[in-house]
Amino acid sequence: MFLNSIPIFLLFFLMMPFSLIMPWKIIRVFLLAIPIVGFYQILNMELGSSYTINFMGLNLELVRFDKLTRIFSLIFCLAAFLGNLYAWHVKDKVQQVASIVYSGAAIGAVFAGDLVTLFFFWEGTAVASVFLIWARRTEGSYYTGMRYLIIQIISGLILLMGTVLHYKETGSIAFIQFELQSFASWLIFISFGIKCAFPLLHNWLQDSYPAATVTGTVILSAFTTKLAVYALARSFPGTEILIYIGAAMTLFPIFFAEIENDLRRVLAYSLNNQLGFMVVGIGIGTEMALNGTASHAFAHILYKALLFMSVGAVLFRTGTSKASELGGLYRTMPLTAIFCLVGAASISAFPLFSGFVTKSLIMDQTANQHYEFIWFVLVFASAGVLSHSGIKVPFFAFFSHDSGLRPREAPKHMLLAMGLTSALCIIIGVAPVLLYDYLPYEVNYKPYTSYHVINQLQLLCFAILSFILIKWFKMLPKEIRSINLDSDIIYRKVLPISLAYLISGLKKIASSIKELRNSSGRISIAILQKLIGSDGSISRIWSTGNMVLWIAIVLSLILILNYLTI
Repeated sequence: MFLNSIPIFLLFFLMMPFSLIMPWKIIRVFLLAIPIVGFYQILNMELGSSYTINFMGLNLELVRFDKLTRIFSLIFCLAAFLGNLYAWHVKDKVQQVASIVYSGAAIGAVFAGDLVTLFFFWEGTAVASVFLIWARRTEGSYYTGMRYLIIQIISGLILLMGTVLHYKETGSIAFIQFELQSFASWLIFISFGIKCAFPLLHNWLQDSYPAATVTGTVILSAFTTKLAVYALARSFPGTEILIYIGAAMTLFPIFFAEIENDLRRVLAYSLNNQLGFMVVGIGIGTEMALNGTASHAFAHILYKALLFMSVGAVLFRTGTSKASELGGLYRTMPLTAIFCLVGAASISAFPLFSGFVTKSLIMDQTANQHYEFIWFVLVFASAGVLSHSGIKVPFFAFFSHDSGLRPREAPKHMLLAMGLTSALCIIIGVAPVLLYDYLPYEVNYKPYTSYHVINQLQLLCFAILSFILIKWFKMLPKEIRSINLDSDIIYRKVLPISLAYLISGLKKIASSIKELRNSSGRISIAILQKLIGSDGSISRIWSTGNMVLWIAIVLSLILILNYLTI
């Protein structure tokens, strides 16, 4: 009862002050215990529970507990436990504190019932997570972290602007379903889109996740983008534009992932691809589609973390995650290779693995709602993800040419984390009802029909055959050290160079104006010198007759002007 009386995120945040005085060995125990306690608390919370406080005249709903909150908060607690178990060896307090605050902020955002509370935790995830990038302590990770932080803070500022305008228009800060009919709702939508890595807003993901530490990447993969998925599912279900945005998200990362050499960047692109399926489900907006989004987010956090764990273990033992430098590692890292294959099978939606029982909910709803073209795009994207994540990652890391590397197997705690995650991927795939029972709406769906199984196996076999033929005919992009250009070139190269040229041009214009001003001053002084200088025509001594003449002329002009104005 005591646990149910306090917001869950406080369990995570209260860890921060104690970590300043506790040794890292004790901290890592709490890093495992707190998510377990939170998971237990969520399982025992009553649906409809709430916790509200008054702050500066606003009623802030710190806890709003319903089925959508439950499924996302459960997987966030589970991801925090598995990620911290994987990072058991880390002796860096910065990473330990950042991971617990980051996961606590994400859980707090899921429980938020109003936009102000959401904003607080939204920015909390940004500030806490950047330390997992900076913890690598390299010059590159510093600049990458700065770019990541700027983009995440911008997302929060746009959310704040939208919240203020929405409150001014409606007098409400409730975090509920919105319609894209006002400038405020569009701002909120864009804010969520940045964090969800919409097309052209996505490169912070591929830029930052591979730049984080070995363990930091695993933790990063679980929270930020899935929090955005939750926010979109909460506030914009049935918004049709999301269908097309999601379809684009599933499609474009395939080509970048195929030519990418860094396997962690490959997984970052495939993460973007999988987010697209969830966004399509939100756009369709039916109860079954939203069930598909929630379940796929749950499964995706697990199998994506598993893939990042396996590649991270390779990086931990060999010092590289470049496909061109790896291969043949199954000889000395067999368990890591097996766990990687489980993650590959799950993301590829093989029957008996988690991806099969979650992705099919979205695919079927896309067809049932008569979005035939979108369904075709999703089918193509499903084949693509098998190629770059289901085959490429395990093949080039463990089974390709012999790189000559003979590293030791991953540490025991990493193997345990990968083993537990693999078990969950298989359990969900074999007994999907265990997940379906916790989805937001009642599930009346059977994934294991002959139609679903045969169609999926046909798709997978075709994709595997295509990969074999492409490699046989040597059409597969070579794994070489290279830099692949994406839309981030706009803000990393084009904008800085353009601004440099613009500033240089403005400086030249300012210099020309200054020179023109100086020249005009010199000319004016010269003219005045000729007129009123010691030898000027005006300052010389005039005769009495000339003076009388000029006085007469001036008086005449004054008389004429006076006459004309009467």
